[in-house]
Amino acid sequence: MNVLVLGGGRQGAACALELARQGDVERVTLADVDVSELPAFLEPYLGSGIEPRSVDATDDRAVRSLMEGVDAVACALPFHFNLRMTELAIEAGAHLCDLGGNTEIVRRQTELHQAALAASVSVVPDCGLAPGMVNVLAQGGIDALDHVESVRIYVGGLPRHPKPPLNYQIAYSLEGVLDYYTTPVLVLEDAEVRQKEPLSGVEEVEFPEPVGKLEAFFTAGGVSMMPYRHAGKVGSMTYKTLRYPGHATLVRALRDLGLLDMEPIDVRGTKIVPRDVFIAAVTPRLSNPDGDDLVAMRVVVTGTKGGSARTITYQMVDVQDVRTGVTAMMRTTGYSLAVTARLQASGVVPAGVRTPSECIPVDAYLTALEAAGVVIERSEA
Repeated sequence: MNVLVLGGGRQGAACALELARQGDVERVTLADVDVSELPAFLEPYLGSGIEPRSVDATDDRAVRSLMEGVDAVACALPFHFNLRMTELAIEAGAHLCDLGGNTEIVRRQTELHQAALAASVSVVPDCGLAPGMVNVLAQGGIDALDHVESVRIYVGGLPRHPKPPLNYQIAYSLEGVLDYYTTPVLVLEDAEVRQKEPLSGVEEVEFPEPVGKLEAFFTAGGVSMMPYRHAGKVGSMTYKTLRYPGHATLVRALRDLGLLDMEPIDVRGTKIVPRDVFIAAVTPRLSNPDGDDLVAMRVVVTGTKGGSARTITYQMVDVQDVRTGVTAMMRTTGYSLAVTARLQASGVVPAGVRTPSECIPVDAYLTALEAAGVVIERSEA
């Protein structure tokens, strides 16, 4: 199969790597506006499995030309490109998956369902870690039970060696992280869709060493549209981000002081967006060029099966691949995108626009991830 990867950043590069390592993938085209400085871990495959191509994502004609004739498109561009990439992929007759991250854009993508059906094309938004992996796992637990009482999802990208005061390092777009910290959170409560304040609902969660004790709190975006799909059927569904203890209190103070606001303020006669200043100030301090990260994830689904109470748990602790330098966040997000693209190209995913929980078979997904080195443990009690 031939796959086009749009976006040569961290997640796109990791996606291209995983695709190039698969025996059923003949060619990977990795496209971005600048492909002159790709990560070192791609070097063994450049020219022999991965073909870099320079393209401007705003050039519809150029992008559609690359899409024509490929078996799948994996879009790792910033989320505001996803709707237009979906439209172009349907026109070109190519399957497409993307990293998603913006529920309103996903909603607009689903409105193209009939067009995708007519073109015999599958489109799967939200195919990263969260949303993405956790949605597939949550649905796997839901499908395994007769009745579901609650779904609890916990995910966090963390430094292995945290440094105060925030004990956090940038694992992906800081702009995206701050959006999740400031956007109302969708949950299911009493089987109804409701909103929670981000950074609230703090609870302690413990993982096996070397992770240890973490805190979990509400953030937006992680479950995307799942609460709407299961409203009236599942009693409770929550998504919480994992961080080292104390993080939520510090960030909530920064937010409440206005330092994360998007509304410009006047500073000595100049209009300045507080969040832009915050990002510019902290990015050098929260960046770690060595990676050295981990991703902790737990999905807990409780309910009944055959009249007995059952709990299904999926758990993962993934760390950076020190041999290649591929970070845990790149592995769990980029590889998830790659697995989805291969399932689409193989004909496993039906035509139309569907989110991962609606169309990705959990067993095939877990098998492919394990082959990529991302191991998720499933237990049932």
